[in-house]
Amino acid sequence: MSVTISIVDAKQSHLRWWVLAIVVAAQFMFVVDAFVVNVAVPSIRAELHATIAETQGAIVIYQIAFAALIITGGRLGDINGAKPVFLLGLTGFTLASLWCGLAHSGSELVASRALQGAAAALMIPQVLATIHRLFQDAERGRAFGTYGFTLGFGAATGLVLGGWLLSLDLDGLGWRTIFFVNVPVGLVLFCAAWWLMPAMAGKPGTRLDIVGAGVLLVAFLCVLGPLVVGSSLGWRLWSFVAMTFGVLLLGLMWPLEHRIEQRRNGLPLVHLDMLRDCGFTTGLLAVYFFTFANLSFYLVIMLYLQGGLGLPALEAGNVVLPLAIAFALMSRIAGPRAQRLGNAALIQGCGVQLAGLLIVGLAVMVGRTTPTMLAILLTIFGVGQAMVMAPLYGLVMRKVPAVHAGSGGGVVSTVQQIGNASGVTAVGGLYYAIQAAHPARLAILASLTTLAITITVTAVLLRVFDRVDGGGTPSRRR
Repeated sequence: MSVTISIVDAKQSHLRWWVLAIVVAAQFMFVVDAFVVNVAVPSIRAELHATIAETQGAIVIYQIAFAALIITGGRLGDINGAKPVFLLGLTGFTLASLWCGLAHSGSELVASRALQGAAAALMIPQVLATIHRLFQDAERGRAFGTYGFTLGFGAATGLVLGGWLLSLDLDGLGWRTIFFVNVPVGLVLFCAAWWLMPAMAGKPGTRLDIVGAGVLLVAFLCVLGPLVVGSSLGWRLWSFVAMTFGVLLLGLMWPLEHRIEQRRNGLPLVHLDMLRDCGFTTGLLAVYFFTFANLSFYLVIMLYLQGGLGLPALEAGNVVLPLAIAFALMSRIAGPRAQRLGNAALIQGCGVQLAGLLIVGLAVMVGRTTPTMLAILLTIFGVGQAMVMAPLYGLVMRKVPAVHAGSGGGVVSTVQQIGNASGVTAVGGLYYAIQAAHPARLAILASLTTLAITITVTAVLLRVFDRVDGGGTPSRRR
């Protein structure tokens, strides 16, 4: 039997920190699974006799399914309460992970990964919503610091964990262990969430905006699908037609949602007052450009380590490990620090990231790019990334009313996924294009320059946010 406690009681109880641990552990599992498959691709292709399209599909369908459904998942949490939707998503994610590990063909693995991403779309929005509802003021900074830690550390851990599990080859299972490991973890998290997670008030009697959910699903599939796989397929005409159609559908969402908003007791999929808030939209733009430089940074670094320096996958993953540790340590203090200093702390973090990119670029130029040297230099970027990531999500979510926390969290996560996909496509495509005709050193330098420009834009947007939001520090504003 679950322990049912009110939001107020949860705020006054140490249990909320246990709840935080549960939801961010689920977030960590999701992030790791977004990265870990990359390391196992050769083994998957060999055992399943999968085609290139099937192995690429197993990677990208996870992100596409997640991004296309996450706003709907967030709104379901607003209507039914975060707890039941989180448990449903966690159950689906765990079962889908089991199916991934049992897959007997490339097409079956693609289908199971699609289910995994769709289940995550129910689970992940409730993470931000739970933090937003249970924590206030200074404690919120600490909570978002923990959340930010799971994002950055989970990405680096996924790259390393895949290599370790493949090397161990537990019971001869090979690549299947990267999915099977989610099953016991998911069961433990389900039991803990069932017992400790508070029952948060929803909106009984309110129905999901099915039309809006359907239009948004098709729109994001049309935009994100070609964006993720377009470069590998040669950017054919259909990809541009699909993306144009998707953008047009997104444009139709505003009048559609406005119409639902005007109805009595109408609850649109996306709360339009959020999008009318200049602070919120500026924050979303900052999230987009920050995440544009996030996943793409790890991609080009791994490409350079393996293609440029000739390191095996496991050793290349180990080079990133010090960055992950530095990120984890800085994440613990980044949130409270931003509570004291406001946006200045985030802008300083952008400056540290730029310094990290500059130092790595100089090392590449002078030819001192040994694995040990790079492992040390990459920590600078990791520290700067941690200074920005968690406080940035907390900053944007602060503009979202508590009753729309799920939908707001879904919007933020969607922008995050679009930023990741855009960055991987643009920066990864740039790296491959230059490497095809020039040394890998020029490819990584051009990529780092692009990332530096993107992070500079993020810093400018953070400064704009400070102006439109009236200045001051987050701890002094509600």
